[in-house]
Amino acid sequence: MIASWWAGLSLFMKIMWGITLAATLTFVIQSILTFLGADADTDFDVDVDTSMDGADLSNIEGGSNLYTFRNFVNFLLGFGWSTVLLRGSIGATWLLILVSVAVGVLLVALVMWLFRWLSSMQQSGTIHVQTDAVGCEGTVYLTIPAQRSGEGKVQITIAGAVREYAAVTESEQPLKTGTPIRVVSSVNANTLLVEETTSYTV
Repeated sequence: MIASWWAGLSLFMKIMWGITLAATLTFVIQSILTFLGADADTDFDVDVDTSMDGADLSNIEGGSNLYTFRNFVNFLLGFGWSTVLLRGSIGATWLLILVSVAVGVLLVALVMWLFRWLSSMQQSGTIHVQTDAVGCEGTVYLTIPAQRSGEGKVQITIAGAVREYAAVTESEQPLKTGTPIRVVSSVNANTLLVEETTSYTV
């Protein structure tokens, strides 16, 4: 039955279903990794070592936060499902693609807003970053440009929980995603100064 259904699809719809199912599977894997405390995100593979590298879903600054793999998957999720579900209602392919792109962009914007809201709620708790974070260890979440030339993101274990903060480094080389780090000091309530360490275990 599935084989006959697939054979009856046009090439366009086969491609759309392929994109949709791949995005859905990736989203499910990301969600599982997130609940398990793993790093389910990474830099979008355009290593330009600029402010775009310092972006993630929980801190919206100038739109640079669009350039993450998680947002790419979210866009494909909204785009793909809109395409396959609305194909019967929208006959014109160009209009269907336009509507699906709009839905994908709206989904990314919604997720970015949600993560930012959750981040603000998380950081408004009882933790005093300026003192409590110093000495904590973690990993780079999004690339941190070298010599304080821009901000990146780190995940550190603080007060028994993994939390995300903006971060800068005085290192001569940028700290890539996954690099183990230690917090040296706090720049302000939301930004940490970090350095690379040899290892980190959650």
